[in-house]
Amino acid sequence: MVSLISCGQKQESQNVQVADEHGFIVQVGDTAPDFTAKMITGEIVKLSDLRGKVVMLQFTASWCRVCREEMPFIESDIWQQHKDNPKFMLIGIDRDEPIEKVVHFVETIGVTYPMALDPGAEIFKKYALEEAGVTRNVLIDENGKIIYTTRLYDPVEFKDFVKFIDSKVN
Repeated sequence: MVSLISCGQKQESQNVQVADEHGFIVQVGDTAPDFTAKMITGEIVKLSDLRGKVVMLQFTASWCRVCREEMPFIESDIWQQHKDNPKFMLIGIDRDEPIEKVVHFVETIGVTYPMALDPGAEIFKKYALEEAGVTRNVLIDENGKIIYTTRLYDPVEFKDFVKFIDSKVN
């Protein structure tokens, strides 16, 4: 009887995801989980096809107040500075909203960086606990390794994040 309980407990523990204090289930040094996403333009992007570039993933949603605060800075300080750099790619990933809402959101905020749809938060759940919030960024190096993560928007941390990106792509 004890061994059956022990086996059951072991089985359950294998399904438990370990998260950090920000809800990330990935950490710096991990290989970024691969995904395929449909962009609001209709284009299909696969993360592993972007190897050789530094890739920033920005997880967002229209209902997120902090996202709305951070996104103009991502646009001006990161996207506008590096959009023509062949060593860099930025992908916004909108959590579980229909395309019409995402397009309106992007137009309202005034961002021009590429935006992907994430039905069912399937991409999000590869990086963070399902119940964790958006307004998080993941920076991935040219070899597919996670090299920086942020959660929420803090102006001081954001400036450090921008400097780190600049150092990796310039």
